[in-house]
Amino acid sequence: MSTTIKRGQTTSVDEYIAGFPEDIRKKLEEMRSILKKAAPGAGETINYGVPTLTLGGNLVHFGGFKNHIGFYPAPSGIEAFKKELSVYEGAKGSIKFPVDKPLPGSLITKIVKFRVKENLEKAKQKSKK
Repeated sequence: MSTTIKRGQTTSVDEYIAGFPEDIRKKLEEMRSILKKAAPGAGETINYGVPTLTLGGNLVHFGGFKNHIGFYPAPSGIEAFKKELSVYEGAKGSIKFPVDKPLPGSLITKIVKFRVKENLEKAKQKSKK
């Protein structure tokens, strides 16, 4: 007997990913792997109902959808890589990577490393106060 977990009810990243069909699950696992390699010291949790990497606060979020993998590196992460991201659909704080195309691993890595640096700088500023 299998149960379908509704978004917002998951308690772990593994549980979140397991709730998707195999094709989306593979993409989510690939995204997770890219993110963990780009930010090896980051923690993992569920925030806003989706997998989140944390390092001195929220670093990036990602999520699975029927036709895309959502990536949420904060507006600053999108602004800093606006030119490279222009080929993808997205909004102020989100990017949609189509599930039928390869994930842009090197671009995702650059964005995550940018966000790591940004979060560490913010943490350093807070500690000075």
